[in-house]
Amino acid sequence: MPIYTDQLQREITVNSKPQRIISLVPSLTELLVDLGLEKKLVGITQFCKHPFHLKSTKTIVGGTKKVDLEIIKRLQPDFILCAKEENTPEMVTDLEKITTVFVVDVKSIQESISLIEILGKVLHCQTESENLIQKINFHLTDFKNYTKYLPRKKVAYFIWENPWMVAGGNCYINDLLKLNNFINVYEDKGRYPEIVIENIRKDGNPKIILLSTEPFPFKDEHAFEIGRHSNHAKTVFVEGEMFSWYGSRLLKAIPYFKKMHEVL
Repeated sequence: MPIYTDQLQREITVNSKPQRIISLVPSLTELLVDLGLEKKLVGITQFCKHPFHLKSTKTIVGGTKKVDLEIIKRLQPDFILCAKEENTPEMVTDLEKITTVFVVDVKSIQESISLIEILGKVLHCQTESENLIQKINFHLTDFKNYTKYLPRKKVAYFIWENPWMVAGGNCYINDLLKLNNFINVYEDKGRYPEIVIENIRKDGNPKIILLSTEPFPFKDEHAFEIGRHSNHAKTVFVEGEMFSWYGSRLLKAIPYFKKMHEVL
């Protein structure tokens, strides 16, 4: 059986052609469908909401942090997709007792493209993966030509409240902020640092505050609270999926980003 390396640099042995796949990562569930693998997808999480109809056609095996191992065993999977950032190491260890587990770790657009390429090989859908990569690269080139004429603006991208948390450096969100010609004032911090909201001016004095719809559902009162401590920064609510879902979601994100810039 072929041996591949996942994005944690672990060598894994894969059946010649996986036929029963479980995805424990919402963005990867969407990617599998876009690679033409919906019929081979047998299990998903409760958070796998795109495409919507999957919740009524596939078996829900739990969430991203906790799954029902007995349900997974009954599904008899021969390939399971996990993510370092979303699934726990303990979960991966338990799942490896059942079948092959491929763990992804995407912190940049390039790593997302590399993931699509390797999944094309592992799951025998290379034509589909190559076509998808070509489309993504085409839209990336077009968008980079669009953003190079935009003024660079300092931003802070919030992901949580109590404690206040933002997207820092070395994460996929930060790479998409760069793609949008933004300067992330928290880039020199960890991936998702906690911050003191009263210090936001000293931390970099962002001109734009981006409030994500996920994983925390920010509302007007949160925007008001942040605004009290910023220097008249403009607050914009943004779709979290567009900034944090890697894979094929980027094809939908780029048109979304263009519309976002129209209101900034």
